[in-house]
Amino acid sequence: MAAPKVAVVGAGVIGLSTALCIVETYPSCSVTVLSEQFSPNTTSDVAAGMLIPHTYPGTPIHVQKQWFKDTFTYLFAISNSAEASEAGIHLVSGWQVFKNTPKEELPFWSDVVLGFRPMSEAELQKFPQHQFGQAFTTLKCDCPPYLLWLEKRLKATGVQIYTRKVADLWELHSEYNIVVNCTGIGAHQLVGDKKLFPVRGQVLKVHAPWVKNFIREGDGMTYIYPGIHRVTIGGTREKENWNLSPDPGTTKDIFDRCCSLEPSLQGAQDIRVKVGLRPSRQCVRLQREVLSQGGVKLLVVHNYGHGAGGFSVHRGTAKEAARLVQECIAVLQGASSRAKL
Repeated sequence: MAAPKVAVVGAGVIGLSTALCIVETYPSCSVTVLSEQFSPNTTSDVAAGMLIPHTYPGTPIHVQKQWFKDTFTYLFAISNSAEASEAGIHLVSGWQVFKNTPKEELPFWSDVVLGFRPMSEAELQKFPQHQFGQAFTTLKCDCPPYLLWLEKRLKATGVQIYTRKVADLWELHSEYNIVVNCTGIGAHQLVGDKKLFPVRGQVLKVHAPWVKNFIREGDGMTYIYPGIHRVTIGGTREKENWNLSPDPGTTKDIFDRCCSLEPSLQGAQDIRVKVGLRPSRQCVRLQREVLSQGGVKLLVVHNYGHGAGGFSVHRGTAKEAARLVQECIAVLQGASSRAKL
């Protein structure tokens, strides 16, 4: 059969990294990325890009850990290369602090990040309202440069990238053998996924170059994540809220909460407010599906629903999606050889 034609729909971190994994694994594939929006207008552009996993209740922990490990290993190699600055990836050390000692001693990802340990009494003096904490080093991805870096990598491998709104996956069946759905919250409408819901996140991107360490409250609601050029402070988790307009009251609340953790942020300059809708469900939808219509079949791979944890697992789930594409190719090759008989 001719080289399979694969369309990846969606150009956030999930879509671009999935396209890259497919083309790296199967160079003979013809891969095209289609999306209505590209950086800087994707949900991924709002994300803080910290590699601290979110837990998916519907996914086995060993699977989540593998996704995280694959992602950490991949980004660590980039952070250790000449590409690090362009890709916006760097190591950052800091603290996760708790008002009360958590029930579980160690998070499942503690042996993937670097140097994970309980905080010392001296370190805890920085956080008088907190009685327990963990210190570690992880990776931080500045999202807009990373998305542009992924696009550049894709173009270098011959992937075609087009701005196009896809209203129905069926409109692609005459042009492509396999469609990969990485549309995030867009899948709510595109494939009618009622298990998918938005969790609104409002964050502030501020100029505070003296802040070098990340600080995160254990519930993940309040955080300070220093990037290469700006510090991301947040945040909110508002389920089923589709509103993309910044809320001034929320901005003040975020700023006050973060200043109580890091008082020096009172001197932050050039405060920019960003809002994104995290595409959330009980578990990431990573599966193959065969759509049928009037005797015609369309092979689809879904990879969406990463919620707040997309950056932490994006490479791991992209590898899994690429493996599902391989299964689709095997189905096509089987059909092609049977047709010849």
